[in-house]
Amino acid sequence: MRKSYAIILLFCCLSAASQNKQLLYNFTAIPQSAMVNPGVDLKHNSYVGIPLLSGVSANFGSTAFSAYDLFANDGTSFNDKLRNTLDRVSSNDRVLINEQVEILSAAFKIGRWDQKNYLSFGVYQEFDFVSFVPKDPAILALYGNSNYIGKRFDLSHLNAQAELLTVFHLGFRKEVSDKLTLGARGKIYSSIAHARTTRNSGYILTEEGTGPNVYDQTIASNVTLNTSAAAKYFEDDYDGNTTNDIIKKALFGGNLGLGLDLGATYYPKKNIQVTASLLDIGFINHSKEVKNYTYKGFYQYNGINPNFTGPSTSGSTYDEFKRAVVYDSTTTKYNTLRPIKFNASYQYSYHGKNDESCNCSPDSDNYRNAIGAQLFFQTLPKSPTAALTGFYQHTVSSGFQYKATYTIDAYSYTNLGLGIAGNVGKVHAYLLADNLLELRDIAKANAFSLQFGFNILLKERTTFY
Repeated sequence: MRKSYAIILLFCCLSAASQNKQLLYNFTAIPQSAMVNPGVDLKHNSYVGIPLLSGVSANFGSTAFSAYDLFANDGTSFNDKLRNTLDRVSSNDRVLINEQVEILSAAFKIGRWDQKNYLSFGVYQEFDFVSFVPKDPAILALYGNSNYIGKRFDLSHLNAQAELLTVFHLGFRKEVSDKLTLGARGKIYSSIAHARTTRNSGYILTEEGTGPNVYDQTIASNVTLNTSAAAKYFEDDYDGNTTNDIIKKALFGGNLGLGLDLGATYYPKKNIQVTASLLDIGFINHSKEVKNYTYKGFYQYNGINPNFTGPSTSGSTYDEFKRAVVYDSTTTKYNTLRPIKFNASYQYSYHGKNDESCNCSPDSDNYRNAIGAQLFFQTLPKSPTAALTGFYQHTVSSGFQYKATYTIDAYSYTNLGLGIAGNVGKVHAYLLADNLLELRDIAKANAFSLQFGFNILLKERTTFY
C-alpha cells in the first residue's frame, strides 16, 4: 500500500511542460503568433481559422525525471528505480503540462482603407497542470518512518494545481506608426473544473522516547485542497451526464473570471525589432460547486509506535488523533490568479533583400534572414520559471518560411526546435516542434512540445474605391 501511495504521488508529477511557445512567438508568418503577443507585426493580418484545427498545441516537461528513469529495461528492479528517483529529486523540482485547442479564431481589418487597425476574436479550450515534487510525503508513503527517526517530513512539499477552462477573447491591434505597433486583448475565463493544494505547512516527526520501542510522535498539519466543479465527479452517488456538464460550463456556465493580454513591437531601425508581451493578467472567482478539504491540527503522542490511519489503534489514541488533527470540508468560495507569462525579444534582420514583388517579410523591410533572442518568464505556485531562446528565421519565398531555435530552460540544455509555415493560395498551415534531439527516444525526454494549425487567409482592402 505504501508503494502505491508513493507511485501516485510521483505520477501526479510525471506529466509536465511550461507554456513557453518560443517557436510561435514573433513567427510573424503565422497568424496565431498574435496569441502570444497582441502587438505583433503580422504578415497575414486578416484570416479565419479552420474550427478546431487552427491552433492545436501540447506541451510537457519535467525537471525531476522521465518515464525512462522508472521503466527502463536495464536489469534494475522497479523498487530500486523508484528509490533512486526519490533520492535524486528535490521538492523544488517541478512538472507541468499545458494543452490548448482553438475552437474559433479570426481577425479582420477595420476602419478606413488606409488605416492599419485590426480586430481579432476567438474561443479556445485550455488545460493547465503544475506540481512540485512532493518528496517528503512520497518517502513517508513508500518507506514509512522507521528508518527516518528524527526527520521532519515537510508537508509544504504538497504543492499542485490543475484547471480545465474555456477562454473567450476579443483583441485590437493598431499600427501607430511605421516604427510602433500596439495591441491588447480582453479575456473571459469560464473554468470547467479546478483543483489546487498550495501554501500548505506542517510536518510529521518521530523521535526516540525514554524507553525501548517508545517514541515521541508529533503531527502538525495545515493542509488544504480547494476544488470547484470537480469533486462531484469522484463521488459514488454521482449520476449526472459528464459531457453535458462540461459543455454547459465551457459556455459561460462555469466559474467566471477576467483577463488581459498586452503586447508591442518597436523598430529602432528598419532591420532591428524589439517586442514584448504580458499575457493572462487575470483571475477566476470560484463560487460554484466549491468543495474545500482541510486537514488541520496539532497532535503529540508518547508511547509504542501507533497507527494513526485506522481505529485498530489500541486505546483512545486514534480518537484523540482525530479530535486533534481535524479533517473537514467547506464550501467557501475562493479566487485564483492565472499564471502570468512575460515575453520579450530582440531581432536583427540582415542580407539578401527580396525583390519588391515578393513582399516576403514586411515586418523586417523585406529582409530574408533574421537572428535574435527571446526571454520568457512564467509565474508558478511556488517559484517562477524562465527560459532563454536564440533563434534564426529565413524566408524562402512569399509562401514559405521557417524558424530554428535553441532554448535553455529548467528542463533541458539541448532543446533544439524547428517550425515551418507556408500557404498554397488562401490555405495557410504551420507545424512547430521543439526538443527534437529527444525524439530519438521519447521515453527519455524531459520536455517536448508540438503545435500545428490551418487557416484561411483573407484579402485586405489597401486602396480606395
